[in-house]
Amino acid sequence: MGVFTSWAECEKQVKGFVGAQFKAFDSELEAEAAYLANYDDYKGKPSSHGKWKLASVQPILPSICVDAACSGAPGKLEYRGVNTETGEETFRAAPYTEGTNNVGEFLAIVQSLTWQSKHNMRIPIYSDSENAIAWVATGECKTKLKHSSKNAVLFALIRSAENWLAENELPEGKILKWDTDLWGENPSDFGRK
Repeated sequence: MGVFTSWAECEKQVKGFVGAQFKAFDSELEAEAAYLANYDDYKGKPSSHGKWKLASVQPILPSICVDAACSGAPGKLEYRGVNTETGEETFRAAPYTEGTNNVGEFLAIVQSLTWQSKHNMRIPIYSDSENAIAWVATGECKTKLKHSSKNAVLFALIRSAENWLAENELPEGKILKWDTDLWGENPSDFGRK
């Protein structure tokens, strides 16, 4: 049990042990922080998950991070928002057929805005999608996705989101780009890369 600097060292500790748990990290500092934390907070997540906690410049807290996951293009799409600091989900949208990642990112930002409006909050929203942030700023989802009977629900959600954006003022400076290079994966990342 501990932090090891090579796979060979780690393998000696876990090989042959049923249920052994281990994870690689980009730096020894990240590995040590994870070692002192709860393993389940890192299990199944990218090695850079939580890297933001050690960065010299950190994201604004409190805040919400949003992300989408899509298997295929188009494919099965889902999206969610989480509390940046705790990772607790604030909302999650069930899988939709024939979607795209950018559509999911757009809808996630707007759902976070509507969720905050309902809860009388105005905290920053982080997304790693420049397209989705730009679409929200213009109030229009500029997807090239073809409308079909299979994704009609998604297009209804897009129209609803665009209508909400047309009727509501965006909080200035509150929709921000997640700095993946500095902070690692967005805390709302689905871990499917």
